[in-house]
Amino acid sequence: MNAREYLDILHTAEKLKDTPRHCTTSQGRTESVAEHSWRASLMALLLRSQFPEADMDRVVDMCLIHDLGECFTGDIPTFVKTDADRDTEDSLLMQWVETMPAETSKEFSALYAEMEAQQTIESKIFKALDKLEALIQHNESPLDTWSENEFELNKTYAFDTVAFSQWFVELRKAILEDTLKKIDENK
Repeated sequence: MNAREYLDILHTAEKLKDTPRHCTTSQGRTESVAEHSWRASLMALLLRSQFPEADMDRVVDMCLIHDLGECFTGDIPTFVKTDADRDTEDSLLMQWVETMPAETSKEFSALYAEMEAQQTIESKIFKALDKLEALIQHNESPLDTWSENEFELNKTYAFDTVAFSQWFVELRKAILEDTLKKIDENK
């Protein structure tokens, strides 16, 4: 990859710094997609010893690139995102990936295919982190920033995604405890 190709990728990815997510930070500021991806990556890094059988570098890679399609579509909350929205995002993302240098394009395409298939331990860990990071962030954000449906969603979301791992099941339960406590304290 030459310097211009490298910079072109970075310039496109920079859009995620200004792409707002549905959630807010603990101070009530709208979170960016880049911030979500960063913390999901940090979460993966912190789990290296918890999942010694997994290639956690690969999980970090997945966390870093998983929302790059939102450079083109913006963030659409999971509870309103349609199959048509997903198809548009995936199509625009893959068009961009195909313009990258061959080695990078091949690497990214392989990661996206693995994430989509959800067959490897790495892809399952990534998906759990992606969803759990959103729940953790909601628990950290002011309750008055939650939409009405999120009160129930924060209680039920992602239990199916974490079922592959007892450790993740326990983490999801701890996140639920935080959710219930937050809601109860603000009644």
